[in-house]
Amino acid sequence: MAATTTLKLPEELKARIAAAAQATGKTPHAFMIEALEVQARLAEMRQSFINDAISSAAEVDAGGPLYAMEDVQAYILARTSGKTAKRPKPVIRTDAKNQPRKAKRTAR
Repeated sequence: MAATTTLKLPEELKARIAAAAQATGKTPHAFMIEALEVQARLAEMRQSFINDAISSAAEVDAGGPLYAMEDVQAYILARTSGKTAKRPKPVIRTDAKNQPRKAKRTAR
C-alpha cells in the first residue's frame, strides 16, 4: 500500500521537474518517484560500501591478509582485459611495524 507524503517544492524546481518529466513522457509524480528510488538506492549502496570498508579495515587490524598494490592492479587489469590471471598472494608480515594496529573505527 502506498503512503501519502507532501513535498513543498520551490517553484523553480517544480517547473524543472515538470519539464524533465514531460521530456521523458512521464508525469511529474512518476518522475519524482523514480528520482527518489534512485537516490535511496545510491544511499544504500554508499552505506554498504562504507560498512564493507570498515569491516575490511577491522580484518586487516586483526592481522588479516594484506596484498601488494602492484599485484592486485596487475590481476585486475588482466581480468578486465579478458586474460586469465593468478590471484595475488598475501604479503607476509615480518616485523612489528606491519602488525595489526590498535585503531578504533566506527560506523557512520
